[in-house]
Amino acid sequence: MVLKTFGWSFAVTALGLAAAVIYGGWTAFGIVAILSILEISLSFDNAVVNAGILKKMNAFWQKIFLTVGVLIAVFGMRLVFPVVIVAISAKIGPIDAVDLAMSDKDRYQQLVTDAHPSIAAFGGMFLLMIFLDFIFEDRDIKWLAWLERPLAKLGKIDMLSVCIAMIVLLITSMTFATHAHQHGGAHVDKAQTVLISGIAGLITYLVVGGLSGYFENKLEEEEEREHEEEEAAKKSGKSVSAVALAGKAAFFMFLYLEVLDASFSFDGVIGAFAITNDIVLMALGLGIGAMYVRSLTVYLVRQGTLDDYVYLEHGAHYAIGALAVILLVTIQHEINEVVTGLVGVVLIAWSFWSSVRRNRRIEAGEADAEVTAGV
Repeated sequence: MVLKTFGWSFAVTALGLAAAVIYGGWTAFGIVAILSILEISLSFDNAVVNAGILKKMNAFWQKIFLTVGVLIAVFGMRLVFPVVIVAISAKIGPIDAVDLAMSDKDRYQQLVTDAHPSIAAFGGMFLLMIFLDFIFEDRDIKWLAWLERPLAKLGKIDMLSVCIAMIVLLITSMTFATHAHQHGGAHVDKAQTVLISGIAGLITYLVVGGLSGYFENKLEEEEEREHEEEEAAKKSGKSVSAVALAGKAAFFMFLYLEVLDASFSFDGVIGAFAITNDIVLMALGLGIGAMYVRSLTVYLVRQGTLDDYVYLEHGAHYAIGALAVILLVTIQHEINEVVTGLVGVVLIAWSFWSSVRRNRRIEAGEADAEVTAGV
């Protein structure tokens, strides 16, 4: 099972590390290894959240996520994305940006650093919306009940998460962005950049999340209708439309997963510059890490880990909330990637341990019930 799920990741690791040695010797090997570990530690919460969405998809779309999705994640976000950032921020063509990345690495790093506020605002707002929508939803299973119960009651207010996200964005653009750049009139431009990028992140979340939710509901309705017809033994030609809807629903959920993965990878891509400004090593290291995140996602789905350890999803969403705040704070203040990674790991480890304790309590309760029944 492990080899089947992680086989591609092991193969990509071997190829990636070999390519690093050929490209830049053992120093490059070390950098790529560190980058891949960084990416895995920063993205563990990504895998847990992805698994929650992926388990709703059928085997075909899970396969698409692991193949086409990997190409988008590895080549799109880890290789093309840093080049696109530079091309947009420096107002140069993509080919010139690649040339700059290969020939003048320090200048390239500077341009990516300059683009950081807009990246952080976009990613921060997208992730913040995921977190807010999660904590304001009333769920049967509550992890930190003292916090989640009152928040679920508040969540009955329409559009509350959007209002809070907008308030956070306004405060961020008026404080962090303004104070970060006080020379000349540049601080106004920086605040404006943060505001526009944050709104773009919010709109992206609402559009992609809204469409995936809409088609998911349509699919559920269709399945219910089909089930009723089967019960009544009226087998009509509904199966074709159901398949089409399943395709649409799965497609938009796949799209949502890709945008989600992109937002998660912002901190990994930006954090990678603290280790190296060589775009080739960055793509190799982050690409290896991205493969493990994908494999881990599928492993969690197939093992039913989220069903067994019910608080894992909660821990991952709290980690998303922390990551969103960290991204917004990094518009002005520098935060070490180790801290970012550790926050996520600690929250997920805590939720895992809470799940284990809950399972033990349930087992102990069942054992007591059996003993009582026996008596």
